[in-house]
Amino acid sequence: MTYHAMLLPGMVMLFIFSIVPMFGVVMAFQKFIPAKGIFGSAWAGLDNFTYMFQLPDAKQIFVNTLVIAVGKIVLGLIVPIVFALLLNEVRLKLFKSTIQTIVYLPHFMSWVVLGTMLTMIFSFDGMINNFLEFLGLERIMFLASNDWFRPLLIVTDTWKEFGYGTIVYLAALTAINPALYESAAMDGASRWKQTLNITLPGMFPTIILLGTLSLGNVLNAGFDQVFNLYNPLVYETGDIIDTFVYRMGLINMQYSFATAIGLMKSVISFILIVISYRLASRYAGYRIF
Repeated sequence: MTYHAMLLPGMVMLFIFSIVPMFGVVMAFQKFIPAKGIFGSAWAGLDNFTYMFQLPDAKQIFVNTLVIAVGKIVLGLIVPIVFALLLNEVRLKLFKSTIQTIVYLPHFMSWVVLGTMLTMIFSFDGMINNFLEFLGLERIMFLASNDWFRPLLIVTDTWKEFGYGTIVYLAALTAINPALYESAAMDGASRWKQTLNITLPGMFPTIILLGTLSLGNVLNAGFDQVFNLYNPLVYETGDIIDTFVYRMGLINMQYSFATAIGLMKSVISFILIVISYRLASRYAGYRIF
């Protein structure tokens, strides 16, 4: 009974900050006016959703979200695997743990701090452009170019998070039986052959698990990162669902329309999470319930 009572503060916090705000989704079906409140505002039915699909920007925002999120998932899956394989070949434990710690550090930094740093580094007068000029190349407006903004978002997000993924894959490598490597070495297999036939198959369940679970976040392109790096010049390629909801809801004060967009995103994300959970259960044996 004592252990169950320890759950009470967490459950109260969950109810207040996660369950109670859910009643606000009713605004998506209203012409919400703050002075009248939820109970006094007129009903609009599905008008907000209809307007959302008729909006010319809606398709572009959905494409931006999908391209940025899928790019982050793909690169965020490949880079940690390659880095974990390379780091696994290092035999000096002190050097290995030092590198592991250094690449893990950005995971703990907020995008407010990193956004400021990256803005300084990639600005027109920043370090990267000074280096390009030193090489005799022209300066590039990375943060104001629709050609460069999406790759910049994907690469910087991968740089921030690949240390965390590397630790997960290194943990998966420790589960591989060392006797397999000894047998392969006695048979004359090179390190490359051992990697292809022992290491990668050993990591495969973890790769499948993380890959399928990441499908649930395919519509989460990263509000914090985009919000701290984008500007009106790159809305064409950088504006995602979350930043669009922020601008519509808090800046333009179209509360009902912003709620309708957020609700639509949540429904699609829930469906994707269910699909990814079933895929993880089927191909990696991962089950919560």
